[in-house]
Amino acid sequence: MWPGAWQYVKIPLFINLNIMEVKDSNGNLLVEGDSVCLVRDLTLKGSSTTFKRGTKIKNIRLTDDEEEVECRVGKGTIVLKTCFLKKV
Repeated sequence: MWPGAWQYVKIPLFINLNIMEVKDSNGNLLVEGDSVCLVRDLTLKGSSTTFKRGTKIKNIRLTDDEEEVECRVGKGTIVLKTCFLKKV
């Protein structure tokens, strides 16, 4: 092509967006800011802390992985697997 010539660009009509669906242990959809409850007792790696079954966790944040959510418990932030959570 010579300088200054027009070039035609093909633009796709449909854009494939990978929308992530985060689900709890019962199959309910989780969204940013939901409250969840623990399904079983969990021990924190590298610590003697144990989170008991039924502990309510408020205001979860979604991560890049659909099997994990980030939440704040006490003064620390932890990442939990969604298979141990149920929506409240």
